[in-house]
Amino acid sequence: MIHTLQEQVIAFAGVCQSARLVQIISRGQSIDSDALNASLGSILQTDPPTTEAVFGGIEPLQLGLTVMRQQLGYRNEQRDGEITRYLVGLMALARRLMKRADMQSMLAERLQQVKRQLNHFQIADEQIQASLAAIYSDIISPLGNRIQVAGDTRLLQQPAVQNQVRATLLCGIRSAILWQQVGGKRLQLIFQRSKLLTQIDQCLLMH
Repeated sequence: MIHTLQEQVIAFAGVCQSARLVQIISRGQSIDSDALNASLGSILQTDPPTTEAVFGGIEPLQLGLTVMRQQLGYRNEQRDGEITRYLVGLMALARRLMKRADMQSMLAERLQQVKRQLNHFQIADEQIQASLAAIYSDIISPLGNRIQVAGDTRLLQQPAVQNQVRATLLCGIRSAILWQQVGGKRLQLIFQRSKLLTQIDQCLLMH
């Protein structure tokens, strides 16, 4: 199946959005609830008709597209080293997960349980975030390559914040896997930068 550059940009913008949300949460900054809801919701889109349907369209990915543009831009001062570190970590964990069929089936089973919880709770409710965080701790963390989250230490000691960070990291894994599924490659990010930047701008204009 041939995948388009637009699909690859949408998927990678999802990874960028998660990385930025983790940064915002861990610093106690004000959060874009539409972006957070779209990212959390993407985890439970296990059989989407299109790539953009994973996030409920391009509109909820504005944050991720903007971050992706900064990270891939030609001006070094716009790049954020912390975001880069999260992106590298998320992609490495996604690759490890893709090699573990046992962990993938366990993940699918646990996500079905969370879907059932949505009969009683909204996607951004603490109970849902706690369930997604537990999936991250039980299935993703044992794969190794732990992502060290920077931010306000006192804030990061709070269980609700820890859950939100882990749930958001799980969103990033979801998007990183999607990116691989639609033909995204690491070398693309280096050698197809101008094409990607053009596509990002088109996506930003589409909303």
